[in-house]
Amino acid sequence: MPVHTSESSKAGPGKGVGLGLALVSALAFGGSGVAAKPLIEAGLDPLHVVWLRVTGAALVMLPLAVRHRALLRRRPALLAGFGLLGVAGVQAFYFASISRIPVGVALLVEYLAPALVLGWVRFVQRRPVTRAAAVGVVLAVGGLACVVEVWSGLSFDALGLLLALGAACCQVGYFVLSDQGSDSGDQAPDPLGVIAYGLLVGAVVLTAVARPWTMDFSVLTHRADMNGTPVAAGLLLGWIVLVATVLAYITGVVSVRRLSPAVAGVVACLEAVVATVLAWVLLGEHLSAPQIVGGAVVLAGAFIAQSSTPAKGSAEPVATGGPESRLNARESAA
Repeated sequence: MPVHTSESSKAGPGKGVGLGLALVSALAFGGSGVAAKPLIEAGLDPLHVVWLRVTGAALVMLPLAVRHRALLRRRPALLAGFGLLGVAGVQAFYFASISRIPVGVALLVEYLAPALVLGWVRFVQRRPVTRAAAVGVVLAVGGLACVVEVWSGLSFDALGLLLALGAACCQVGYFVLSDQGSDSGDQAPDPLGVIAYGLLVGAVVLTAVARPWTMDFSVLTHRADMNGTPVAAGLLLGWIVLVATVLAYITGVVSVRRLSPAVAGVVACLEAVVATVLAWVLLGEHLSAPQIVGGAVVLAGAFIAQSSTPAKGSAEPVATGGPESRLNARESAA
């Protein structure tokens, strides 16, 4: 049902290409906050920025949606799930959670998604996972705790925590939906078409939530302040739409198909590190020593998990997930 890819396509380019695409996706996603913050400080509501991001990307991808319009008949559940979970769900839950708990805490909880993917594989699918992959996830989550300095803001309520956990669960859905059905061969839906329709679904859902007709659109015609440097608001919005959304989603989905939900999920944790580093350079939000150490730990965890999947034909347990997929396809993906 969800995004499919053939076994041979996953085995060909190798895990190096998949890892590179995952890193590009993390970099692109991580740059969204740096561009969005000046827009928010200029007067836009955070939820309106999210709506602009998703709707703008949906319009850019509209020609691909028209080209792959057969997906509406062949994969309606996939398109609805990807749009609701991978696009609208993550954004809506995250922004709702930060209205009640510290941003750092919400981000940490959201990026428990890689651990939740492994939990799905181990306890729901009842598949073994490699110890190295589990260690990699633990390191990545522990490193994120240092990056966001979770110990400095633990006064949060239960509802805020549940909302952030909802964002994490939606992100799990994004990774799993991006990787399902590896054995469909030529019948696999094109991932670009899936992304295009996912963004369209997300835009529709977010329109109902964000109510963009209440937005002050004049903000987009002015300049926003980026750590003392005036930047055109339209330029920032263009970065958010084209790089932090279109490029980020495309490279993210393709990387999951080259690697696996678990491995790509761990690499995606680098988004928090990228966002923090860019905020240091562009917004003047300096890193502390624990945050620098945490970033190194996240990198180490991502590398360990990425390199832990056994080669094709190995009898070792896997560190991957996603229903309706074959063990050999998973092993050849990394």
